[in-house]
Amino acid sequence: MVSYFYERRIICICKHKIFFRKEKLIMRRPNERKPLVTHMYTADPSAHVFDGKIYIYPSHDIELDVPDDDDGDQYMMEDYHVLSMDDLDSPCVDNGVAIYYKDIPWVKQQMWAPDCIHVNGKYYLIFPAKDKEDKFRIGVAESDSPVGPFKPQENFIEGSYSIDPAVLVDDDGRIYCYNGGLWGGQLEMWQSGSFNPDEPRPEGNVPALGPLFAEFKQDMTGFIEAPKAIQILDEDGEPIKACDEDRRYFEDPWVYKYNGKYYFSYSTGTTHYLCYAEGDKPEGPFTYKGRIMEPVLGWTTHHSILEINGEWYIFYHDCELSKGVTHERCVKYTKLNISEDGTIETIHPYDD
Repeated sequence: MVSYFYERRIICICKHKIFFRKEKLIMRRPNERKPLVTHMYTADPSAHVFDGKIYIYPSHDIELDVPDDDDGDQYMMEDYHVLSMDDLDSPCVDNGVAIYYKDIPWVKQQMWAPDCIHVNGKYYLIFPAKDKEDKFRIGVAESDSPVGPFKPQENFIEGSYSIDPAVLVDDDGRIYCYNGGLWGGQLEMWQSGSFNPDEPRPEGNVPALGPLFAEFKQDMTGFIEAPKAIQILDEDGEPIKACDEDRRYFEDPWVYKYNGKYYFSYSTGTTHYLCYAEGDKPEGPFTYKGRIMEPVLGWTTHHSILEINGEWYIFYHDCELSKGVTHERCVKYTKLNISEDGTIETIHPYDD
């Protein structure tokens, strides 16, 4: 069942009467823009279709009575649960704990936003966590099932650092990893090539730090080469500057293909927008194109984009379920309208 409503605008107020003009018919599915599960807090959804079924790989927020800080100490996630839906109108099922941090040899704490791919007849969970030295790294775990349980590799991926892995299996079978996040995600702490927690953040008119790009080996045991930075360019072909907080990269990368081009989407962090850029190659550079979503309730915004039965959808989170508690979030989805030339219609998440 799909719900219908009209978006209306006031065009005239005359003699105590209000006249509206109907702008467009908007259709909403029963589950759309609602928390997909309510028995626990979930965030950072990476959504995929495997064998015709929707699987969502979120992080699992836990309730903590702690103050928020820029280092993200309030985000102390300990495990991953895989959510699944037969289709967009079906109930969302929690398939239980897929992997627990104490079962991963190299992990100390903070299992943040993951992703999952299906290659080599296996399902690979790709996730960030802090190692024993409190450095964020990227790890891999595998399973015969999309819902786990997942068996972790003994160590993190050599040369990996920072957070938010998003993994693209390209049409030719090559496997690309995009990741990186500022502040608590530690991306700026690696500018010198080694970890320095006191490294200053780029500011002003210097180029903003870009996300990281690396190609996985086919067996998912490592990168073929060390990660390198991706450039996000403005309309003049110049790198977006650190001071341009409405457009510069902060965290939450995602990549999808549309009409032969690569689309890189991300969060601006401090200004809470989801934006996107377009490129001709998987490693970029990508040219800024616009805004996908206006800010949601809560400090963070995180997403994934996928095609389901010929239509495009965005999975995201907000803090509606906890009434605004930043580290107690809930996963949602909504329709994404993409034109033939790749332009995305900006979403206002609370317009109904």
